[in-house]
Amino acid sequence: MYERREKERADMQDILIAVDLQNDFIDGALGTPEAVAIVPRVREKVAGFAGKVLFTRDTHQDNYLDTQEGRRLPVPHCIEGTDGWQICDAVKPLIQGKVFDKPSFGSVELGQMLRQENEENEIRSITLVGLCTDICVIANAMLIKAFLPEVKIVVDASCCAGVTPQSHKNALEAMKMCQIEVTGE
Repeated sequence: MYERREKERADMQDILIAVDLQNDFIDGALGTPEAVAIVPRVREKVAGFAGKVLFTRDTHQDNYLDTQEGRRLPVPHCIEGTDGWQICDAVKPLIQGKVFDKPSFGSVELGQMLRQENEENEIRSITLVGLCTDICVIANAMLIKAFLPEVKIVVDASCCAGVTPQSHKNALEAMKMCQIEVTGE
């Protein structure tokens, strides 16, 4: 019985999700020095990851300022088709497969796909890296936890940056309270 469980665990998959590694969040409209600093670590993690790697991309339209988010954060960013919307050049060559364009902080489409994937080939762990820890990383981590409550969800803090260092730390603490493992602190 024990040998069978070990074999099943060996057949399980690990997934890495690279959240919103876009120019506008790194050195563009909403860029920060902390975001610039994580890019080499994210590139190394994505390049060396043995499992499946998925990417998300914050995606807004020209009417962004007329949306609820745009009224609350009146800084046009990640407008579809612009340079700021693009995944940064350092990690763009590592993209294999679909990029999940998301019009909001979390991707329901990603959560649904992961649930389906887990039914077909059980997922051992899902690790998130990227930007911004306190908005889109936490939103996607929580959404995935809701879709897959028994799958281990991990956030690598060394490969994430928030809007501010303090809001980054606050988001990490909030995720810990929701049984999301935080590594790399």
